[in-house]
Amino acid sequence: QAKECNGVKVPIDTSKPNPNEVEFDNLYLDMNGIIHPCTHPEDKPAPKNEDEMMVAIFEYIDRIFNIVRPRRLLYMAIDGVVSIHTVRCPAAPRAKMNQQRSRRFRASKEGMEAAEEKQKIRQEILAKGGFLPPEEVKERFDSNCITPGTEFMDNLAKCLRYYIADRLNSDPGWKNLTVILSDASAPGEGEHKIMDYIRRQRAQPNHDPNTHHCLCGADADLIMLGLATHEPNFTIIREEFKPNKPKPCALCNQMGHEVKDCQGLPREKQGKHDQFADTLPVSEQEFIFIRLCVLREYLERELTMASLPFTFDFERSVDDWVFMCFFVGNDFLPHLPSLEIREGAIDRLVNIYKNVVHKTGGYLTESGFVNLQRVQMIMLAVGEVEDSIFKKRKDDDDNFKRRQKEKRKRLKRDQPSFIPGGQFSPQALGNRSSPQAISNPRQAAFEMRMHDRQNSTTSASPNTSLTPDSSPSLGGGIKRKCEDSDSEPEPEDNIRLWETGWKQRYYKNKFDVDASDEKFRRKVVQSYVEGLCWVLRYYYQGCASWNWYYPFHYAPFASDFEGIADMPSDFEKGSKPFKPLEQLMGVFPAASGNFLPPTWRKLMTDPESSIIDFYPEDFAIDLNGKKYAWQGVALLPFVDERRLRAALEEVYPDLTPEESRRNSLGGDVLFVGKHHPLCDFIVEQYKTKATEAVDIPPELCHGIQGKLTLNDNAVLPDQVVESPVPMLRDLTQNSAVSISFKDPQFAEDFVFKATVLPGAKKPAPVLKPGDWEKTNNDGRPWRPQLGFNRDRKPVHLDQSAFRTLGHTMPRERGMPGMYPNAVPLGAYGSPYTRPLMGGQQQIPKLLSNLRPQESWRGPTPLFQQTPQRTAGAAPLLAWNRMLQSPNQFQPAQYQGLGPMGYPQRPEDRMDRGRQV
Repeated sequence: QAKECNGVKVPIDTSKPNPNEVEFDNLYLDMNGIIHPCTHPEDKPAPKNEDEMMVAIFEYIDRIFNIVRPRRLLYMAIDGVVSIHTVRCPAAPRAKMNQQRSRRFRASKEGMEAAEEKQKIRQEILAKGGFLPPEEVKERFDSNCITPGTEFMDNLAKCLRYYIADRLNSDPGWKNLTVILSDASAPGEGEHKIMDYIRRQRAQPNHDPNTHHCLCGADADLIMLGLATHEPNFTIIREEFKPNKPKPCALCNQMGHEVKDCQGLPREKQGKHDQFADTLPVSEQEFIFIRLCVLREYLERELTMASLPFTFDFERSVDDWVFMCFFVGNDFLPHLPSLEIREGAIDRLVNIYKNVVHKTGGYLTESGFVNLQRVQMIMLAVGEVEDSIFKKRKDDDDNFKRRQKEKRKRLKRDQPSFIPGGQFSPQALGNRSSPQAISNPRQAAFEMRMHDRQNSTTSASPNTSLTPDSSPSLGGGIKRKCEDSDSEPEPEDNIRLWETGWKQRYYKNKFDVDASDEKFRRKVVQSYVEGLCWVLRYYYQGCASWNWYYPFHYAPFASDFEGIADMPSDFEKGSKPFKPLEQLMGVFPAASGNFLPPTWRKLMTDPESSIIDFYPEDFAIDLNGKKYAWQGVALLPFVDERRLRAALEEVYPDLTPEESRRNSLGGDVLFVGKHHPLCDFIVEQYKTKATEAVDIPPELCHGIQGKLTLNDNAVLPDQVVESPVPMLRDLTQNSAVSISFKDPQFAEDFVFKATVLPGAKKPAPVLKPGDWEKTNNDGRPWRPQLGFNRDRKPVHLDQSAFRTLGHTMPRERGMPGMYPNAVPLGAYGSPYTRPLMGGQQQIPKLLSNLRPQESWRGPTPLFQQTPQRTAGAAPLLAWNRMLQSPNQFQPAQYQGLGPMGYPQRPEDRMDRGRQV
């Protein structure tokens, strides 16, 4: 993170070596995984408007760039629309549209239900005399606007073009970087546009087979896509998931409870002078690396088989493993009923695969094409154990409920009946701050005695009923509650997969047909087999058909996959996918119609509309054995493409010129700075006004190949780049240039080989022989290697450092700072504790394990505060005095930069100075 010195944020020099001790060549950003977290961040307040959201997106990209520091290419891909291009071009196909439709309808439904529930609880609390802060009147942000074709996505593309130009002009880490922006107008899902780019570059003779790729995104399928490239150096960076993060109540803004448990109690003072009233106990979002080369080591150990009747090929076995993972669910197909990933379904599939592959005579897949005869043997083997899987699932579920019931009873028995508050409340050990004093101690003591008397009376007469004011009632006893009455009601299960006849009940309940209807079951199985072939082709070769989708909400059983070897797996070619606004009509609910033209919106709400049945105001959610609604199946009607196109033909003439532009298709744009070798070549194309597409000279662009064509809205040197965000100023001294870019094209029947390229070097192994065991290192649990260098020692503070912090940091509870309540490690028998030798000086070793180039990155509070001179305190060290110098870290080139290093307008700088 960038450091602040005397109120000025000093940008990070990303041209220096990567602090993670690894150098990446290409960084790919799946932008939808960045946009959504910026709308509801967990480490800071949510943006108040669209401009703040754009700046938050810029800051997020900066954080990723500072961590990865690519040296050759930055590829930014936003989920695009469905195109009317050739079959080879990746786009959001019909199957993806159905998934988007389910998500957006569900998000709209849950948002309205949450707002209604919140208002209902608010009225109940106020009616009982509770205290709630005044309700803020603000428009609810509709995340459905993050969909191709909306005005929001069009503005985002403009902002990203400005951001790229600004960084190419000002950041030294972008000096020789090639930047490709594939915005929402360019057809395709973000991650699949990235994969298609990698596939096409790998097929070029100038491609470097040892390119180190880094992909940023949160989707789990990125792991499968990364493995499918067969690139030896592929890393995924994503946000670290930290469950159970505390969030304030949406009604009273207090911590410790949810909306449904809110009682409208007054807010307690936080700190002696209520100085922490507006602070949230959250930590800044951190990121983790997923190294696919290490995953490949595990897979190689797991999948290697001896005595095969054919030659073992690890790369082919990886493709089979990726294919089998589709059975537990993906974006386009529901998972098989007998395979739940949380029940170890992948391990079960691997074991079955290793037992059956000897009989198949070969691998299940080859470069994205499926051998159905061999897949049938795997599926029938899974079908043989389906009945036992369902019975074990029921037993595990019953055992879990029993343990939870016993846990609740134990907690009720062990918890105290009454806990006093205020001055008499229990305090944690080691807490040096005194609790808040009580204004009326006699009254507090009286209430404690009354509670104690009431509890003793209640325990003596367990059948005595209580009145609403918690006093004992003389009217006789009441019926005791059931022991587990506090548990949430379980959803009704009509299928009962653990009982005989489960297949008949499943088809009758889910498909409304008898299980004896072989023709219908065959149709469901054929659709699912087509889906498996389509998804694998999508991962390895690109979209096979725009119109294909799985036409059912549920999957068949594995035991139904008989005779699939004869089923056709070819797909129609030349189909025409949807345009941007057509796709919005296909995925949006009526509540999000404000993102569409007025006459198009009317088709969603007018009772006389010919397609009104596509937009139900309410719909059923089948929990399908799950506990929460978000895990269930949204039973929405599928969109009839023919009827939708017919209805839209009547409203197409109503589009404005701006809406028609948004409804058209765009392409990728390539950016370079003035120091890039390709810059002069592009500038020359604009000077000659070339009309024909030209090939990129690979020697000028790190081996990247493709076609370049002039761009009408290009960023050109010596031309002003206007800022689309009011708080940021225009770029008046621009030296960057942009031009339209198109990936290398191939014949329609070309097959991208799924194999490691010649000349690729296998990364050095990371795992040690002991890492395969569950425990090692003298019986202690094994911990995975953190970082890219196994010899690098972790940074820690020893006892003397904590003692120094105790002298220099404030001791009051909750004071801001890095170590406000630091306890010497020796107090708890830490393995890092070591006794002080005679005459040893109390010198902090905060930076003892850092590398020289990072030695200035000490704990921030020590840089900002002057140590208090107390008896026995450490002297003011040389590095401490140096960092407290006011002009030490204010280079001239950083003066006048605003937040995150963006150039501010002059009036903004003046306002900021007044605030300081």
